[in-house]
Amino acid sequence: MRPRLLVADDQQDVLSAVRLALSREDLDVVTVTSPDGALAAVTGEPFDAVLIDLNYTRDTTSGTEGLELLGRLRQADPHLPVVVMTAWATVGIAVEAMRAGARDFLEKPWDNTRLLSIIRNQLALGRALRRSRQLEAENALLRGAADPTMIGESPAMQAVLSMARRVATADASVLITGENGTGKSSLARLIHEWSRRRERSLIEVNVGALPEGVFESEMFGHVRGAFTDARTERVGRFELADGGTLFLDEIGNLLPAQQAKLLRVLESGEFEGVGSSRTRKVDVRMICATNADLDAFVRDGRFRPDLLFRINTVEIRMPPLREHVDDVVPLARAALASFSEKHGRTPRGFTPEAIHSLHAYSWPGNVRELRNVVERAVLLAPGEYIDTPDLRLNASDARPPRLEQMSLEDAERALVHAALRRFEGNVAAAAEALGISRSGMYRRMEKLGIRAEGRTEE
Repeated sequence: MRPRLLVADDQQDVLSAVRLALSREDLDVVTVTSPDGALAAVTGEPFDAVLIDLNYTRDTTSGTEGLELLGRLRQADPHLPVVVMTAWATVGIAVEAMRAGARDFLEKPWDNTRLLSIIRNQLALGRALRRSRQLEAENALLRGAADPTMIGESPAMQAVLSMARRVATADASVLITGENGTGKSSLARLIHEWSRRRERSLIEVNVGALPEGVFESEMFGHVRGAFTDARTERVGRFELADGGTLFLDEIGNLLPAQQAKLLRVLESGEFEGVGSSRTRKVDVRMICATNADLDAFVRDGRFRPDLLFRINTVEIRMPPLREHVDDVVPLARAALASFSEKHGRTPRGFTPEAIHSLHAYSWPGNVRELRNVVERAVLLAPGEYIDTPDLRLNASDARPPRLEQMSLEDAERALVHAALRRFEGNVAAAAEALGISRSGMYRRMEKLGIRAEGRTEE
């Protein structure tokens, strides 16, 4: 993506002049004419830097409006570089702006060389800070601060994570689709962690598991005495998620009456608890998930089209594990480390045969099944390495991929495995059969994560 700059000034000729000065720069320039417009833009889209005027129509000389906007921008995103500019430059305003968090100061009329220098520097800083935060989130994920089921090295998962990063900073509703066990809940948590709402609550609800009679009470709360068992007041999930994110899993299981009640809240942000006449208003970012085909549900009359429009501003499909087999081993190794620590066991890894079995299996239960298989193997494996029998995979679900479906690395791994099996682990003989030196064979085995078993010499 190209660097993105937001420019705020109430004079169109100034905005045009900035665009002209930056016309040869490889960046996207977005312009707004008011403080409210600048704040709305920053809270809705990612920017690498912001250039704002200090004076607007309400007060053209004091800089108060600009300083207030600076504070609001800093509150929305403390890491976003902001440069201020004004035609009424004074040392006092400049010092105050810098103390309030501005990165630099530009006086109108500006020198184009100085303008370009400032913008280039701040855009570079903004992109570096944004990338640093992404890396921190990814490192937290790998350290286990988030769900390790979201580890993904394959192109399919990298595309999912890239889209998740792009939409996370906006407040658009997200619909996550995919088979059971693909990691839809994990992706929802990750989007929340990458969003500007990460300091507030993420409230998760499996709406498919809510009986019809308690749906309203769970979602909207109730007052004491609202019904027979309502002995105390209850706060609903929407109110708990105010300012944060509400994740509704299995959204396709909602009954028609429940869909209508949910739609009303999404349209207005308002609701009343059961038995209450007080209308409450909440600010909630919606993420929903389903394994159902909601478009087909709409055609069959089982799901409201207006509700579907509300919840799928952006749709992200989680691919089944069989579509990103490159991630099977990294996910298995992450699960191995996690469950070994959890259960106090010491398996060090997987044998080459076990890795081959992990690749060949079709994983009908997806990542959830993979983690269950690894946890069981951690508990039952008698040796230092987990072997194929320890995995206890169903042979009927093993489906070796065709050569044309393999990556170059997977094809090389399959050939090396086949040669080692053919010569009962004799590395020298397997290397000769493959037409490579023994040292070359060892280098390939190390690169592919294949451990030598059996005889290594003729």
